[in-house]
Amino acid sequence: MRVVHPDHPLIAHKLTYLRDKRTDSPTFRRLAEELMTLLAYEATRDVRVEPFEIETPVAPTTGIKLSNPKPLIVPILRAGLGMLEGMVRLLPSAEVGFLGMQRDEETLAITTYANRLPADLSGRQVYALDPMLATGGSMADALRFLIDRGASDITAVCLLAAPEGIERLQREMADVAPPVTLVVGAIDERLNEHGYIVPGLGDAGDRLYGVV
Repeated sequence: MRVVHPDHPLIAHKLTYLRDKRTDSPTFRRLAEELMTLLAYEATRDVRVEPFEIETPVAPTTGIKLSNPKPLIVPILRAGLGMLEGMVRLLPSAEVGFLGMQRDEETLAITTYANRLPADLSGRQVYALDPMLATGGSMADALRFLIDRGASDITAVCLLAAPEGIERLQREMADVAPPVTLVVGAIDERLNEHGYIVPGLGDAGDRLYGVV
């Protein structure tokens, strides 16, 4: 698994305000979208394209366009929704699917409670969005779900990651055939005893949409 950690002052600037506990939900949502657009630039560096013949006002030339099948963007519910608009802004022609997965606290079994995805993802480039990569368990389960459906190239995009989450994802993805890339805005210090990223930014879903 390839890990991409862009070093850009605008990414650090927006993350600073996302981390600040004084930042209200409307501002948090706007910053998350803006940060996602910056990360999307790096995440789509290897998006598949094909030649496209056009004519400028001066002369014919060959450009490029996105290849078919179109890329698929998959926000992981619910917090991943806060990153969707930032990604779609850069890839407006992409298709969007939704995936919701939760773990039973007692049995640790994974349940898929929301799935709006094509049954067959063969040949598809997929971008999975989730703000926080903490333990890495949920993202690993989501990526395996996409791989089992035939996704041939997957990029996971997270605003923040803990070293423990990256290490687990690397272990979980070591035996899969499709290439997997992780793009993160920042790699923080560690997880605390409650599984929160430190210094982190708290619960991204609650800060985006409130406590429900």
